Amino acid sequence: MSNFSVWLGQQCQEERDLLLKYQPKRFAKRGKFGDYYRWMTSFGFIEAKLELLGVQPLIEDYDLARISDVLLSPEQTQTLKLIQGAIRKSAHVLERDKTQLVGQLLGRLLDFEMPEIQRLLEQAKQSKESVWLRPLKANLELANEGALRTLVGHSKWVNAVAIAPDGLTAISASGDNTLKIWDIDSGTELRTLTGHTNSVNAVAIAPDGKTVISASGDNTLKMWDIETGTELLTLAGHTSCVNAVAIAPNSKTAISASDDRTLKIWHTKTGTEIRTLRGHTRYVNAVAIAPDGKTAISASWDHTLKIWDIESGTEVRTLIGHTSSVTAVAIALDGKTAISASWDHTLKTWDTKTGTELRTLIGHISWVNAVAIAPDGKTAISASFDKTLKIWDIESGTELLTLTGHTDSVTAVAIAPDGKTLISGSGEEDKTLKIWDTETGTEPTTLTGHTSYVNGVAIAPDGKTAISASFDNTLKIWDTETGTEVRILIGHTSSVTAVAIAPDGKTAISASWDETLKIWDTETGTELKTLTGHAGEVAAVAIAADGKTAISTSQDGALTVWEIHSGTKLRTLMDHDGLVNAFAIAPDGKTAVSFSGDFNLKIWDTDSGRELKTLTGHTGEVTAVAIAPDGNTAISASYDETLKIWDLTNSRELKTFTNHTRSVSAFTIVPDGLMAISASSDNSLTVWDLLIGKDVASFNGDYMFAGCAIATDGVTVVAGDRSGRVHFLRLEGVKQLTVDS
Repeated sequence: MSNFSVWLGQQCQEERDLLLKYQPKRFAKRGKFGDYYRWMTSFGFIEAKLELLGVQPLIEDYDLARISDVLLSPEQTQTLKLIQGAIRKSAHVLERDKTQLVGQLLGRLLDFEMPEIQRLLEQAKQSKESVWLRPLKANLELANEGALRTLVGHSKWVNAVAIAPDGLTAISASGDNTLKIWDIDSGTELRTLTGHTNSVNAVAIAPDGKTVISASGDNTLKMWDIETGTELLTLAGHTSCVNAVAIAPNSKTAISASDDRTLKIWHTKTGTEIRTLRGHTRYVNAVAIAPDGKTAISASWDHTLKIWDIESGTEVRTLIGHTSSVTAVAIALDGKTAISASWDHTLKTWDTKTGTELRTLIGHISWVNAVAIAPDGKTAISASFDKTLKIWDIESGTELLTLTGHTDSVTAVAIAPDGKTLISGSGEEDKTLKIWDTETGTEPTTLTGHTSYVNGVAIAPDGKTAISASFDNTLKIWDTETGTEVRILIGHTSSVTAVAIAPDGKTAISASWDETLKIWDTETGTELKTLTGHAGEVAAVAIAADGKTAISTSQDGALTVWEIHSGTKLRTLMDHDGLVNAFAIAPDGKTAVSFSGDFNLKIWDTDSGRELKTLTGHTGEVTAVAIAPDGNTAISASYDETLKIWDLTNSRELKTFTNHTRSVSAFTIVPDGLMAISASSDNSLTVWDLLIGKDVASFNGDYMFAGCAIATDGVTVVAGDRSGRVHFLRLEGVKQLTVDS
């Protein structure tokens, strides 16, 4: 416990609360800058204020350092910016689970060598008296990189986002059939607008900032009062999904675009349809209205854009150049240029008067979903299926910056009136919005890992090395003490789905979508053998405790037993319907438990290949299974967001663990059999006490976790996520948990 925490604990409750609420402001106002700085770099203060008042008041205390008459040195100012940045970037985690404060600070600040930051982190580590997962290296996006904040609330993908004219609020539209209004500064969800019966695909805010119009897959548009959240009107007329909407500068009319291949112009006061614009031969994806309100530009699946005279409804010209669906269009404030985005991976700039293509912006490696132009007309921001945003210089067509951080396709982007603040939205596997500062934004440092998803990890019996398997077709060997990459194993021609290390630690076996397994010398990285025989993608592999045999599973529905020394196939076990995702071998090597997409687990006799039992209970596909050291119990994980403990002797379910909010992708049992750690698509690693059936600690990453393993020492943890990062952590407080249990 820090000196600050001891001192604070000596105050009466009322005085303590007043100090936490107001003392930083008092210090700043009275010119006590040294005292202000000491408080803001004290973990005791940070923890206490977070506990009492929440994240946002704590973040706002650091804003005091920006006041011109607060005299701090450049290093002190930078230190406070970094601490604030770390807290703000983790706000969405801390709002849900304040106990993760220490892990989040370590994950974002460990790489910074400023004395006050290192002292803060040491205080943070010493404050923990319970079980927790301690990052051994900076394993999260650093405090001064990437997005400022993440907004969490939608339960499905985010389709669109718009920022109010005052720049204070934003509205998002989602596949969960709702819109949400957000306070940009605090990241707080202010209100949810419900009424649509299908995905909300687009949103536009009126120039006065008082009303908003949404477009939906339920074939309608709705007008809302932003302040009250009241639905004012429903605009009906389209015969298919409405994909986009734009409001004219005078707020009197709006234009919608639909899968019915038309655009419709509406009177916003009455909701009356004024006219229908016909001309596209496929779905109309997007529409933008020129600043003078006289023309509109539409974008379509037919690979074209069309410029329309709004008053007459006449098609003025067609813009041809894209080679695939045109997904979005934006018009600069001067009305002279427009930028389109397409599934052909490019953006194009156009002269709106002549219809001439000015240039093509090339840089994305997948579909471009959205585009926005800054108020000054000098830069544009694009959002892509490749999970990135890119900032472009419009005049030269040069890519200025790439912003990464979303874990799925970036589906939406909007720029605030100040031209500095950017908000993006993302797809089904992410569901978040992120707020960015375009002036200070930097591309995140490449953290330790692969160039694509980590599918699995394994730790050698001595605990000194780990091996990760990745979607990038490679395996990597790591030093677990330093977190450094020792060597890369190259040989597979498709995604490496799993890896297992032999009991002697000298060899490893990998499984791949290229329908093979490979045996590797872990010391030299040499490929020793390739095992062929599966008729489909190989999903998993495990090595028996004696190190002599291995079992692999495949899309062909088979479990195949191999002799490792010779690489010979010994037998095939087959009874699952379709892909066998993975399995586990009991410590005695006599039984194995497998699972597939049929939601069931099967227990096998490995010698005879006979199926012994089928375990049923999960309501979603089973994703992982492990057998406890005693061989009597097994744990399974599933897309149904649960873990289940099974009695293998009596073939019955003992317990169900629920806490994850997304599917559980992997887990590992601590060698003493008392705890387990699960990895989930909700971005978390969770520690479970198996005796009491309760989660006791969590660590949230920036991306979905896809694999985890724990060393024989019972404390060294290695995990992999969907960004390609490999995380090195230590399970702390284990003795305390064992005693308490």
